[in-house]
Amino acid sequence: MTALARPTNGRMIGGVCAGLARRFGISASTMRVIFVVSCLLPGPQFLLYLALWMLLPSEKVSREAAW
Repeated sequence: MTALARPTNGRMIGGVCAGLARRFGISASTMRVIFVVSCLLPGPQFLLYLALWMLLPSEKVSREAAW
């Protein structure tokens, strides 16, 4: 498993679903579908997404990877 961080590539809005998908080894599309379906259930899913967006660090990009 990788560290939990918001990736710089593959983001849709904030990168939270992409980061969680990478952490748990599933596709980002699957994680996004899970999130949308979970929003249909009662609970603070949207607030949790916003909190993770603020709290999760953005993935660091090395200079070699940028070239």
